[in-house]
Amino acid sequence: MPNNSSLPQFPEPIWRADAGLPSFDTLTEDQTVDVAIIGGGITGITTAYLLSRSGHKVALIDAGNIINGTTGHTTAKITAQHDLIYDELIQHIGEVRAKQYYQSNTEAIRFIQNIINENNTDCDFKNEDAYLYATTKASKQKLQKEYDAYRKLGIDGDLVDQIPFDIPVESALVMKNQAQFHPLRYLLPLTEKIKANGGQIFENTTAVDVETGTKPTVVTRNGFKINCNHVVIASHFPFFEGKGFYFARMYAERSYAIAIKSEKPYPGGMYLSVDQPKRSLRTTTFNGEEYILVGGENHKTGHGINTIKHYEALQDWAQITLGIREYPFRWSTQDLTTIDKIPYIGKIRSKYDNIFIATGFKKWGMTTSAIAAQLITDLITKGLSPYADLYTPSRFYTDPSLKNLVVQNADVAGHFVAGKVGLAHRKLKEMANDEGAVVKVNGKRAGAYKDKNGCLHLVDTTCTHMGCETEWNSGDRTWDCPCHGSRFAIDGTVVEGPAEKPLKKVSLED
Repeated sequence: MPNNSSLPQFPEPIWRADAGLPSFDTLTEDQTVDVAIIGGGITGITTAYLLSRSGHKVALIDAGNIINGTTGHTTAKITAQHDLIYDELIQHIGEVRAKQYYQSNTEAIRFIQNIINENNTDCDFKNEDAYLYATTKASKQKLQKEYDAYRKLGIDGDLVDQIPFDIPVESALVMKNQAQFHPLRYLLPLTEKIKANGGQIFENTTAVDVETGTKPTVVTRNGFKINCNHVVIASHFPFFEGKGFYFARMYAERSYAIAIKSEKPYPGGMYLSVDQPKRSLRTTTFNGEEYILVGGENHKTGHGINTIKHYEALQDWAQITLGIREYPFRWSTQDLTTIDKIPYIGKIRSKYDNIFIATGFKKWGMTTSAIAAQLITDLITKGLSPYADLYTPSRFYTDPSLKNLVVQNADVAGHFVAGKVGLAHRKLKEMANDEGAVVKVNGKRAGAYKDKNGCLHLVDTTCTHMGCETEWNSGDRTWDCPCHGSRFAIDGTVVEGPAEKPLKKVSLED
């Protein structure tokens, strides 16, 4: 393998390397607006764009920097082909709702293309066919059932015998005329439009609570308030749940991606394997040259092997399948999946008419964000949406929702117990620089990270959400909770919720 194909030392998505991202001020005084939007990813920005365009005064805030969460770490496929989903939807919610799901995602593709055309945006938008491919007899049968579902729902798709790669496949299912783009280049012009429409954007401004009422108020960590008529929570995991118990109705998965220059030419199209381990393929352009994005290796957050091994597995597969000439980028992301695999979009609870939520997009945030922005904008401006019932967070389909709810929460309970009785497996004196591990400090479980200069960072590994024990993520240098997906930096600060408070710091002198 060429020397320049070795694993990049630090994770960085290809999208952020050349986007020229702006910066925005931190909120330093109280604000009064029509709509407060929490979360500066594609959902929050698109919602702010639509509402500001319709004449609403909006304030968009993000706990860190905009477009730096899941949106900045996506593979950015714009498609209604959401893995094997339509046969399952027909079985569990019926053909009418399954067709609505397809129609809403197909309309989302057109919505994105219309925004690009209206704003003359240069974001490498390109129509591509999307493929699911099977490498086993069992998954071939699943593809046949999915194809049958396509025909029932009127989806433009075909079963084919092969794909243009050196991969032995049993069959593949193609969905025609899907798309891909550069997500950050798509969103940056929208931030300019928001400001031009009188909207405000604040970074490094963390929302910690919502005071409910006829006119709700968003409370920030530094004590300032945003008074408004409506709140839109687009913060990936909702920082405010309104007793909707979303932590028990979703689970978090991590997945991985690398961007390479390949030795073999890329034949076009977007690809996703049906079998495990998952493999995803698409192209993008960086500095005028073509790169291939290779993704996959998904697992529940805080579970599984040393996370560096997932990057290495993608690298090995890419070398065999495509050949690697250069390997400059790697990154991971976290996705939330609902218990029935349909996102939660709409009123956070039926009792709240002015607090809206968008979460649980699984791995398909590009189309789902467009659905969410339009649906929530319609509810705020018109009081109704054609897709409100399908995506309402208040729904509960007994099958498979009840079964999945039991399975997921049994899994949480198992990890809670395992974390408490598990033994620390490293000693501080054995740790190398740039290494993290669970250790014992003063007889108690702690998390240790020794940075490149040998400086030691110690935290209590107990997650501040519900008390599970976090595990070290070597690929991203974070402490990840296997119960509900919270993630923390080496100093204990929250990277991703549902946790709101940082991990406690630990001292050797305690």
